[in-house]
Formats: sequence, C-alpha cells, structure tokens
Amino acid sequence: MRLSYFQFLPLSDFLHLKSANIKIVSSIFSFINSDLLSRLYHTANRKNTPICQNFPFFPGNIYGRLTNSTQGVFEQRVAALEGGVAGLAVASGAAAITYAFQNITRAGDHVVAAKTIYGGTYNLLAHTLPTYGVTATFVDPGDLSNFEKAIQENTKAVFIETLGNPNSNIIDIEAVAEIAHRHHIPLIIDNTFGTPYLIRPIEHGADIVVHSATKFIGGHGTSLGGVIVDSGKFDWVASGKFPQLTEPDPCYHGVRFVEAAGPAAYAVRIRAILLRDTGATISPFNAFILLQGLETLSLRVERHVENALKVVEHLKNHPKIKKVNHPSLPEHPDHALYQRYFPNGASSIFTIEVKGGQEEAHRFIDSLEIFSLLANVADVKSLVIHPASTTHSQLNAEELAEQGIYPGTVRLSIGTEHIDDLLADLDQALAGI
Repeated sequence: MRLSYFQFLPLSDFLHLKSANIKIVSSIFSFINSDLLSRLYHTANRKNTPICQNFPFFPGNIYGRLTNSTQGVFEQRVAALEGGVAGLAVASGAAAITYAFQNITRAGDHVVAAKTIYGGTYNLLAHTLPTYGVTATFVDPGDLSNFEKAIQENTKAVFIETLGNPNSNIIDIEAVAEIAHRHHIPLIIDNTFGTPYLIRPIEHGADIVVHSATKFIGGHGTSLGGVIVDSGKFDWVASGKFPQLTEPDPCYHGVRFVEAAGPAAYAVRIRAILLRDTGATISPFNAFILLQGLETLSLRVERHVENALKVVEHLKNHPKIKKVNHPSLPEHPDHALYQRYFPNGASSIFTIEVKGGQEEAHRFIDSLEIFSLLANVADVKSLVIHPASTTHSQLNAEELAEQGIYPGTVRLSIGTEHIDDLLADLDQALAGI
C-alpha cells in the first residue's frame, strides 16, 4: 500500500489497519503502520523510481525535502483531527505561520491580524514580512468592527488565534470568518493553544489552520514541528484575488493548482513551491515523535485543563496577585465566548499579574521549584516565564501595553502533575515576594 501526500484518508483508515506488513518506502525511510503504533525504520535509497515529469502530482515520495512517508501519516492524521482535506508538516510552528502567509501574498499585499497574538507572529507581520513588501494592520479584537475597518483592497487574509498568547483571550471565530468571507479573503487561525481536541476552527468558518506541533500535539517539549491544515472550503477562483493558485504557474509548466489539486490547492502549492524552494522540512524522526504525541492528545489536554481551572480558582483571590487573566472567570470579558466555543474547558496557558512589578515577578519565578523557567508551553511539565523580557521582548513598550503585557505579567503553562503539588509550589513562591 503506497500513500502519497495528496491521498487524504480519514483517521479511521489508519486506526483500523489490520496488517503489520503495510509498508511505505520513501527515498530515505521506510514506515510501517501496525495495529498498535507508528514505527519508523531507516532504509536505503529507493531504487527503480519511475520517471516523473509532473511532480508534485505524482503519487509517491521522490525527494526527502518535499515528502516523507512518516511525515505523510502525521499530516493526514492532523488533517483528519481538524476536519481538513490536507495537511502539511514543516520544521516549526514559525515556519507554518510564515508559509501560511507567503503562500497567498505578494509584494504590495496586506494582512489584518488581531493584536493579541504570539510575539513571534506579531514580529513576523510587523517587521519581517514588510521587508518583502507585505504589510499588516493589527486590531483590537474586542470590537469586531475593527476587522472590517482594517480590510483594504489589497488585503489577502485575516489572522487570529483561538486562544491568544499569552493572555488567553478569545475571539468570536464565526463573526470574524463572516467578515473575511464577505470580502472574499480567507481566515487563517492558529489553533496551537486550542488543539483539535477542544475546538475545530474549520467547523466555525476558518479556512486555514496552523499549529506549532511542538506544543500540545507533541506534548513533551522534545521535538520541533509545525502543521498547516487546508480546509478545502475556500473558493479561490470565485475570490479572484489569488492568481498564485488560479493562474498558470511557470514552475510546473503552466499548471493551475486549483485544477490540478482541487480543494487541496492551497496545501499542495506550499509543498510544491515554498517547501521546495526554502526547505523548512520537518525531520522524519520529529514527525515520528509527534505522531506518538497525537496518541495521548485528548488524555493530556483533559488533565491540563482540569489542573488549570483549579489553579485559576486558587489564585484569583490571592493577596499577592493583582489579576488572573483567564476566560473561565465570570468577570472576564470573553467569558461568554469561552462558554460557547469551549464547552469542555480550555486555557491551560494564561497569565497572572504579580503585585509590585518586574522585580517581584522575577523573584516569584525564581522561587518556583516544580514550574520550569522555559519559553515553551503546553508541556506535560508545568512551565513559567516573564513575557515582557522573553517571548515578547522584541516589542516596544507601546506594543506590550497594546497586548496587555505589563512588568508584573507572568505566563503560566499548567502541566499534568498532581494539583496539590502545583498549588503548594505556587503558594511557597508567592510567599517569598
């Protein structure tokens, strides 16, 4: 049984395979899919590959930078979980977000984004992409009319996160999708913090979903990876704004991606053009490890959320805490959206504001014993960081304030340890400031 990256099989096809001898060979690795787990084997170069002049539409793995069998299974499973028609795994979440924009923008184009996003993505849109001629407008998502007002004739996408980083704010996905579609442009959503276990943005109108698989999907902070999922629902032809997908491409003898790849045109073009030329390829070993993470995604996320809600309840009235930013709290401005979009709970990554300022925040962080000081999040191990001096340090004071990040802001990523141990660690650290 040979699987190519554009054979979009449902997750059930993989979970119910009854033969341990289904072997898929790439130019570098051989992947065996058994009843129990996904296994990776190193193998020799493949021989006798048929001559092919119409890649990327040839059904097979012909070059390791573009496709790999282990990577392919990982892509198909994430796409199935998100409800998309195709997935593309890349080297990191940053690569996934960059490709998501580059695939449908050119010099002179524009993107509208919520201002409450991860600092790295903010920097990409605010400073890096403008050097290539692509600009962005950042809006306060609390007022949905801001998205509409910011859209220009040259706007090619609207971008939001299911749960903002670091303050875990929530945006009305369906309302923003309606605005984007009214202007014939796609909605791109980063669902890293939401996970397909808690929310499937495509069901709420998203067209493209991206993940840093390093986070919840992998779950253990051991492997970098990113994923782009194409919903297959956006009508690129009817939009009339995306010649990259609808007009003949000279790279492949005048192929039109919407004709050659159908509903998966967006994902196929990234692989065929951007991945081919810039090479942010995921390692097959990383794909293998991330596949193992998918096996326990629901179990882990359920425990993450359970612990997080208990931490929020414990800290919300603590005398050393000025504020807890979590949408589960009734007084939070996004509480109604939290109840609507996350009936099973969410937001194990959120912020607190320590009374005093940066010195007190640093002292609190340094005093923690179970929580590790790391820039990563969504690990089974509880993590902590000071956003203003680390993850969002590239932002100036005005940009930090716009995103609700202050000197006393501390981001917590609640892990799966026993809740009594976590609460005791937080209490002893707060007692020292």
